[in-house]
Amino acid sequence: MKQSRVIILTGVVIGFSGALLMALGNPANMGICLACFWRDVAGGLGLHRAGVVQNIRLEIVGFIIGAFLIANLVKGEYKVQSGSSPFTRFFLGATMMIGALVFLGCPWRMVLRLSGGDWTAISGLFGFIAGIYVATQFLKKGFSLGRASTERDTKGYLFPAIAVGLLLLRIINPEFIFLSETGPGSQFAPLWITLIIGLIIGGLAQRSRICSAGAIRDIILVRDFDLFKGMVAIIVVATGTNIALGQFNPGFTGQAVAHTDYLWNFLGMFVVGISAIMLGGCPLRQTILAGEGNIDSVIAVFGMLFGAAISHNFQLAGSPNGVGFNGRAATIGLIIALFILAWVNITKNNQEIATKRREASSNA
Repeated sequence: MKQSRVIILTGVVIGFSGALLMALGNPANMGICLACFWRDVAGGLGLHRAGVVQNIRLEIVGFIIGAFLIANLVKGEYKVQSGSSPFTRFFLGATMMIGALVFLGCPWRMVLRLSGGDWTAISGLFGFIAGIYVATQFLKKGFSLGRASTERDTKGYLFPAIAVGLLLLRIINPEFIFLSETGPGSQFAPLWITLIIGLIIGGLAQRSRICSAGAIRDIILVRDFDLFKGMVAIIVVATGTNIALGQFNPGFTGQAVAHTDYLWNFLGMFVVGISAIMLGGCPLRQTILAGEGNIDSVIAVFGMLFGAAISHNFQLAGSPNGVGFNGRAATIGLIIALFILAWVNITKNNQEIATKRREASSNA
């Protein structure tokens, strides 16, 4: 099957599954949201104290294991790599999560919110595109996190093993696991369905390399629309399924787990767009890469968990009432930090390139 067809198929499955999971019990307009799922996992493990968003989401388990299994089944796909600016990746994972929780959703939830008629997500979409555009200019000027080195395959097994551990914790449900009794964390589809859907999406996402940030980046940099076809498929299928299931609720008010602070919707997703391009993938892409053996992406995912924890522990996350002072201050601070990081990285990389050229010319 041609790659573009796999991308479209992945988009179709994500779009249909996102709407279906909402009908089966997931929060409204939150059928699939990597930021929300990882935030709930952080809460379920006790990393934050927000009682309404604590759960062990089995979609996450499915994404990781599905990617791991498919990568191992296809020759040459499972490659364990690490060592490419680990702390920077951790930081960028955290910034991506904080920006997403200011907006109240990752890029995939942004698309699904639009597909459910939530027009408050439009400002987030513009912010996401703007952030990606800015970050592509960083890439053109020389931003790079460096090359990763190949590691032993066994090192890549630990993260899928952690996913299996999360599955067991959700099934056994020991006392030290936190599960919300009210709010979005208490709303979930039947566990076996969420796991199966996660496995399917994880496998397809591994094969298609679908990425919300990559779709827009490729259009800006090389006029390649392949990944964007997947995004279009998600919107078309999710919108149609929502209409069929009576879940389409167009408007700017009364939307589930959303706010009308449009500037902060824009800026929150602006942070997500920059962070995703600097990292090399959106929250879903980082999760899939982590499942298929990329240790650098594992570090980014742990950064996302950290970002989720501090977002709720320090009241940075948005709420249906809007974005508070802490969240606004953090958003502005992160934008400044990302620009400084890009400037330092670009300057250092260009200096190293110039030094190597001088050494090469002197040895010639």
